[in-house]
Amino acid sequence: MPVPRRFDRRPPERDATRTNERIRVPEVRLIDDEGQQVGVLKTADALAFAQERELDLVEVAPDARPPVCRVLDYSKYKYEQAQKQKAARKHQQQITVREIKFRPKIAEHDYDTKKGHVERFLRHKDKVKITIMFRGREVTHPERGTAILDRLAEELTELGVVEQRPLQEGRNMTMLIAPSKAVLAGRVGQAAGVTSESSSAPDAGAPPDASAAPATGAAPESGAAPNGGAASPEQATPQSEQTRAQAEQPADEAALAKAGAAQRAAPAA
Repeated sequence: MPVPRRFDRRPPERDATRTNERIRVPEVRLIDDEGQQVGVLKTADALAFAQERELDLVEVAPDARPPVCRVLDYSKYKYEQAQKQKAARKHQQQITVREIKFRPKIAEHDYDTKKGHVERFLRHKDKVKITIMFRGREVTHPERGTAILDRLAEELTELGVVEQRPLQEGRNMTMLIAPSKAVLAGRVGQAAGVTSESSSAPDAGAPPDASAAPATGAAPESGAAPNGGAASPEQATPQSEQTRAQAEQPADEAALAKAGAAQRAAPAA
């Protein structure tokens, strides 16, 4: 941002349209507030005509002989013109030109990284200027720069179109790529979203994952549901009771054996 001068002697900007007392010609061709032509009048009479209607005398055609003036509300006229210009700028599409620089001996990884930047700029509907920088004796091999630009244009066919073919200027070779019609219409972004959704969803015709399915001969663990999920209380109760019964069975057999031995020993006593 430029620093304002302390003593700026430049005159302030003024509206170039002459109105009322700023009209210094002797006579004018007058048009009233309803758009009807009144005729050629002296400037003082035309000004009095506008003041009687509490309006302004505005010079609309200064190059005519005599100049054409119209009676209207100048403040309202300027406001309407500003609104029209604002609406025109709102519907106007502004395209920014970005620049990416390559080297003729660029590595493959660096090439992929810079190509990703170019794709991002094109998806944002910006033009991209590709520059190949030659150093030293590299300028004697322009075919290397042309090969890189042609490869880039071929790989970005869906997103951009070549607006300016490779052109060498001194030690730099430039090419301009503009967004394609599909990008400007927004069809490329929608297609990408559909593709990502379809790739995340499981294929209806694909077989289920073998790792998720239980083995045929393997028995489910106690307390676990057959389908691999969490076991419900109804499924867990019978298995737990059976396990508890199996655990308690040896203790019962030992108790019975001990009781039988005590009975056999009782008559002998």
